[in-house]
Amino acid sequence: MKKKLFAVALFAAVIGGLSAYGVSRLTDSTTDQRQISVQMQMPDQFKPTVSSSNAGYSFTCDDGEKRGFADLTYASEKTVPAVVNIDKREMVSTQEQFFNDPFLELFGFQQGQGNRVPQQRERRSGGSGVIISEDGYIVTNNHVIENATTLKVTLSDERSYQAKLIGTDPTTDIALIKIDAAGLPTVSFGNSENLRLGEWVIAVGSPYGLNSTVTAGIISAKGRNLDVIPDQFRLESFIQTDAAVNPGNSGGALVNTSGELVGINTVIKSPTGSYAGYSFAVPSNIVKKVVVDLMEYGFVQRALMGIGYNEINDDFIEARGKELGISNKGGLYVGSVDENGAAAAAGIKKGDIIISIDGVKTDKSSNLQSVIAQHRPNDKVAVEIKRGSQVKQLEVVLRNKAGEAKLLDKNSVDVVASLGGKFTDLNDKAKAKHKLSAGVQVVEVNGGLLAKAGIRTGYIITHINGSPIRSISDINRITEPVRTIDGLYPDGRYVSYTIVDRQ
Repeated sequence: MKKKLFAVALFAAVIGGLSAYGVSRLTDSTTDQRQISVQMQMPDQFKPTVSSSNAGYSFTCDDGEKRGFADLTYASEKTVPAVVNIDKREMVSTQEQFFNDPFLELFGFQQGQGNRVPQQRERRSGGSGVIISEDGYIVTNNHVIENATTLKVTLSDERSYQAKLIGTDPTTDIALIKIDAAGLPTVSFGNSENLRLGEWVIAVGSPYGLNSTVTAGIISAKGRNLDVIPDQFRLESFIQTDAAVNPGNSGGALVNTSGELVGINTVIKSPTGSYAGYSFAVPSNIVKKVVVDLMEYGFVQRALMGIGYNEINDDFIEARGKELGISNKGGLYVGSVDENGAAAAAGIKKGDIIISIDGVKTDKSSNLQSVIAQHRPNDKVAVEIKRGSQVKQLEVVLRNKAGEAKLLDKNSVDVVASLGGKFTDLNDKAKAKHKLSAGVQVVEVNGGLLAKAGIRTGYIITHINGSPIRSISDINRITEPVRTIDGLYPDGRYVSYTIVDRQ
């Protein structure tokens, strides 16, 4: 371990620091640097060999491979032409307050009643995007284009186009837009599963409106779950890097030294909202699957296992370890199984511990999410579980949200999205109070059918289209348009709503 740390220290000494906001690029090794390096005493396995005056040193490491100083010029020059700036315009409502003037009232002037009058104004924001096809398909973040009235895309050569929205996936914060152009430069997808800790990557985007900005860093971690995507059914398995990412970088490219797209820059973890050492990207393997679905169907074909689970970590063991007889960390504890889901059909039971899926260890929930996110309904995955002292290998045929092992029709409706709210399963106290066996409570209304119908926070949904709603998963299974919603408010009033299509 000391030897590896020594190599890292030497590496840092040779390349120097990176600029936090400018274009980051490693310089050629100079004569002075070479002399300093040779004079230092080095372990045999890290003896430098000089291949050329411009290539720097290469080191033979413990695994027998030769390592060279990363040259990021090729990846930068290849990627910059394919990363665009996105300018979003959206119309937002504001309320203008009219105040009565007592002085004017003395002279009989008629005035308003102090009520607020809705006003429309245009708001601008922006981000970045990555061209993935020569005919103008561009991948970006959902939060970059959300609620846009117009989208303007500017290429690195200053050409500008109006873009149209192809589709969005709020659960992964990925969106696909398109411009009417041909022969565009593109970035090809790499395999994010092959990324290694410490591997060099570069981030390309438009922070603070500065087009074609390149910053460099290393892969700091994989499979991060931050609970930051503002969607109730968010799917997070972020790549963490220390490449500088700032407001405006969202939707831009994270590429490896070969210039392959390995992630879409999405999140900054910072107390100030600006770069403070950590940034996070959606892995390219998830992005690629989402993009293909949006191109073909206009929505994401989401595969589900139909289970509820918890990471078996120190907190879980402290809280429930004694009760469940679990003393060792690792794996995912299956706390619930949907009787109509894929896991139940494969024989997975409550109390099982999922050890791996498709050969990927499931020490973190994000590992399971990442694997499932790359599949579609009717795909098969290999799941290794522990039940008591036995270890079993099971084949799970994934299902769609309606509980069927097939792709959804293009006319299928995302009911949760169309309702426009956030929900929670009814707790035991509320069940007892209202003498209900189950139900789903509205905890937030943010547009959609709930707002149009006048449904308020606290409303308990018991039926949609006449079908009983026992849990959030029941809402997810609905694929036809919502016609009726039945339920009651916390004060006990039963209210039924009929959804009228005014289009």
